[in-house]
Amino acid sequence: MQYFVVMIDCGRRGREAIVDPEMTRRDVVSRIASGEYTNISFIHEIAERSVEDVTDDLLAEAALPELPATGANLQANTLDHARDLRKHEPCLTPLTG
Repeated sequence: MQYFVVMIDCGRRGREAIVDPEMTRRDVVSRIASGEYTNISFIHEIAERSVEDVTDDLLAEAALPELPATGANLQANTLDHARDLRKHEPCLTPLTG
């Protein structure tokens, strides 16, 4: 038998352990990615007579992949950066009073 124990930190209310023998690794990752599981203290995988801490692995699997910037995005970012630099240039026009 294999199952996962997801320990959620509920702050002042304490901790809550979610244990469901029907839940697969994919289910746990899906619930982390969707935001259903937050403030995770640890995730243990229990198989036969062994316990393994798989917290870092499952959190990494649930992280959204970073998509490379497209050409249009790169051009927009360049223009935005140039505009931001212009905002911080000193004003060279004389002040009239």
